[in-house]
Amino acid sequence: MAYIITESCIKCKYTDCVDVCPVDCFREGPNFLVIDPDECIDCTLCVAECPVDAIYPEDEVPDDQKHFIALNADLSKHANWTAITAKKDAPEDADQWQGVKEKFHLLDLNGV
Repeated sequence: MAYIITESCIKCKYTDCVDVCPVDCFREGPNFLVIDPDECIDCTLCVAECPVDAIYPEDEVPDDQKHFIALNADLSKHANWTAITAKKDAPEDADQWQGVKEKFHLLDLNGV
């Protein structure tokens, strides 16, 4: 079982979670992060570091966010979604997006 990043991360893309990952399983897109399920070792360290509560164990993903299970798996294998192994500055407007619901339509799939 892997951990899954859900909708709350879209347009926030805080990378605190990346800094604590012992296996570098995070992949970065233009305005969202995903976890590679083949690399995730279920250590749980990333969950507490996410300031927007976007990370869930696969078997606890809310029903309205289940589509993110496949999305994490698919995007983590895409060539344009590369490994991110260290914390970066969040987007300038990240705080404005924190707490905003229903952001899926804003997911930037540029190059996918």
